[in-house]
Amino acid sequence: MIKRFRSARGRRPIRQSPPSSSGSDRYNEGYERGYTEGLVKGRDTFHIPFQGTSIIIPTYNQAEYLIQCIGSIEAHTPEPHEIIVVDNASTDDIASCLKPFGGKIRFARLEQNRGFAGGVNYGIMMAKGETVVILNNDILVTPNWLTHMLRCLDSDPQIGAVGPVTNYISGEQQIPVPYEDVKEMWEFAAGHNVPDEGKWREADRLVGFCLLLHRDVLHHIGYLDEGYRIGNYEDDDWIIRLRLTGRKLFIAGDSFIHHFGSVSMKQLGQQFESVHHHNELYYTNKWDNPYAWVTNMKEGALARFPGLRSGHDFYPSHVLVRDQSGLVYFLLNGRKYALSGGAEQVGAEAVLLSRLDIRQIPDGEYSLTSEQIREMLDSAAIDESLSAGEAGAGQLVEGPGGRVYQWSRGTMRPFASLHTLERWHMALRKRSVWPLERLNSVPEGDLIIAPPHLDNPVL
Repeated sequence: MIKRFRSARGRRPIRQSPPSSSGSDRYNEGYERGYTEGLVKGRDTFHIPFQGTSIIIPTYNQAEYLIQCIGSIEAHTPEPHEIIVVDNASTDDIASCLKPFGGKIRFARLEQNRGFAGGVNYGIMMAKGETVVILNNDILVTPNWLTHMLRCLDSDPQIGAVGPVTNYISGEQQIPVPYEDVKEMWEFAAGHNVPDEGKWREADRLVGFCLLLHRDVLHHIGYLDEGYRIGNYEDDDWIIRLRLTGRKLFIAGDSFIHHFGSVSMKQLGQQFESVHHHNELYYTNKWDNPYAWVTNMKEGALARFPGLRSGHDFYPSHVLVRDQSGLVYFLLNGRKYALSGGAEQVGAEAVLLSRLDIRQIPDGEYSLTSEQIREMLDSAAIDESLSAGEAGAGQLVEGPGGRVYQWSRGTMRPFASLHTLERWHMALRKRSVWPLERLNSVPEGDLIIAPPHLDNPVL
């Protein structure tokens, strides 16, 4: 009888005794380890932008419009993108309405309604895209909407923001449309949204229902001002700040989107008038005559000292600032100097700025003590009758009509308004009074503007 032997290749593996832990235990341990490692990796890389667009949608109720908006984005945006929904304490269950989209939506719910500015600001803080779209929730985007806007934005490095055209908005971005309902809109949009650089045009104003910009522009300009209630004027305010830096606004006329129109504002009912009045008054007090300031900057400081500005270039010198964590700095000639010692010893109140703003301000080479800062502040106010050739660094000067300026490195920098002086806690500082001919003998420098008012404690 011939015995047959199995080759080594054909042998069955020898069973080993199972480990002490069960398969489910090993799975749970692996899951926890993977989650923890992923969380650490996510935190470590959060600051790194991705090659795509963050679409920020602040929302308050109106879940039906929001779902339609998101659906249109998913259907007509082939470019890499993320959708960030910031819920301003809605009373309808926005979170549940977003569940069908699964993990495609990044979602944050605020504990109170911080308005359009507060919702957008929170979304900006979350955004990771190299480009950012700020979008109303009552929008339907259409084929090629983002494609053509991106082409326009990237056509000139001096373009700061791009907006589309639409059926319902104030200003130049509204165009006549032949359709009467949404079903007819899609056919119109398909015929309209064909590449056409001839439809691009520079504008003096863009409306915040849909804005596209580069991420770094947001860093240079800063957050929206949360001093505006609910909505209206905060986008105009931000656009003025952008234009003061020398950047351009463009309308991409070959990008059409549908706008249902002020859905959240209409929901205010009788409250609308009081909200509108408050925001209009806040805007006027803050800027006085904003478009005149833009013209003055173009024909004056930007012409004499060319180059794009950042938001902090419009902040004054000789002033204390702080962030939300309580860190205090002294702004001196465009740089920030850390304060060593207590701010209370300086005898001046620090102005709250966002962490984003403070990060953009160049650091000084050393820290300053409260005694050194107090000496500089005293020196700036030492004599109210100094002449143009004798003006001290940081000194305030009042001209005819009550306009206040700050002497800064050979120029006189005007404060945009009394509101600006008050926001920087400088309204009560001593100032010299100069006649017009003396003021005209000194070049006018960059405007000094008020910092954005912030309510959100995490900015």
